Amino acid sequence: MAKRILTNYKGVYQRTSEVRLHHGRKDICFDISYTIGTRLKWEKIGWMSEGYTAKLASEIRSERLRSIRHGTDIPNNIKAPFFKDVALEYLKWARANKISACDDEGRYKNHLSHRFDKRRLNEISVFDLERMKKELLNQGLAPSTTVLVLALFRGIFNKAIAWGMYKNGLNPVKGVKIPKLNNQRERFLSYDEADMLLDELAKSSQDCHDMALLSLHSGLRAGEIFNLKGQDLDFENEMISISDPKNNESRKTFMTKSVKEMLQMRMPESPNEFVFKNYRTGGKVNSISRTFQRAIVKLGFNHSIDDPRKRITFHNLRHTFASWLAMAGEPILIIKELLGHKSISMSLRYAHLIPDQKRQAILNMESRHKDKTLTTS
Repeated sequence: MAKRILTNYKGVYQRTSEVRLHHGRKDICFDISYTIGTRLKWEKIGWMSEGYTAKLASEIRSERLRSIRHGTDIPNNIKAPFFKDVALEYLKWARANKISACDDEGRYKNHLSHRFDKRRLNEISVFDLERMKKELLNQGLAPSTTVLVLALFRGIFNKAIAWGMYKNGLNPVKGVKIPKLNNQRERFLSYDEADMLLDELAKSSQDCHDMALLSLHSGLRAGEIFNLKGQDLDFENEMISISDPKNNESRKTFMTKSVKEMLQMRMPESPNEFVFKNYRTGGKVNSISRTFQRAIVKLGFNHSIDDPRKRITFHNLRHTFASWLAMAGEPILIIKELLGHKSISMSLRYAHLIPDQKRQAILNMESRHKDKTLTTS
């Protein structure tokens, strides 16, 4: 066996294979060592080609030490719940409390259920999640979607702790390296393209047309539109109250003439009724109609565009709203408030669309400099 070499992590060693290759180089295997009583134990963790790293081996070693210290079973016949039982309780809670409940259900069924349903929470390790992350990315899943799957797992696990269903361990997501994202939308519609889209939507679905108009003229997210009720509309002051946005902070936005006329036509009889209704159930709408995507395809807006950041989706209408404001010379702080961004950094991506302010600042500086030169000469 090749010589073990201590890594920068305590109790974690690596050895180089003479026959296995990984990316054209000799593969590396990671081992860990720890003591049980007075006996030193060695354990093979795995190869770099299998996705293991020294950091991950260190985290597994820490789990082993916790198990030795506290025991692998929860005391007094109280066992950790199965992941499925907690996940189903979480989804019930999500339906009543989260805009993205439908998305959570889809991610659970597609990515978490078959992997973890039959395992107890204390049987799911950091490595299990790292392996899932690697599989999802290798399958071509977008890094942003992979992050959302990990976030859902974290939420389910945290709720199990908060609800007292599980009291024996830390959330393993804390040890997972989260993929870096670069998913900012770059594409926005021109005024002519927006008119073309609205005209096309009006032919097929008035609801979809009105939602698109509201997002284009007010910057609302789809979930915020779904949550709008009659009590949120103030026609006298031409304002819309957004009481349940993504970042859990209320804000107000304003009605353009077109939006005001549209909302007056849609004003529900009761202030507690939704402005946009699911006509099958009478309740809240949960997703944008496929009519929107069909219109995008018919108009050819995404033809031959593979980069998801440059493809038109419903969320691009909100991005278009902000871009139009920037091109009209509105200050970034105004854009931040109207969009409900939590930090100014989220709004700064629109700064490059305000070139005239920067140019004027330089011209003003030059003018002042010339005036000063003429005065002193």
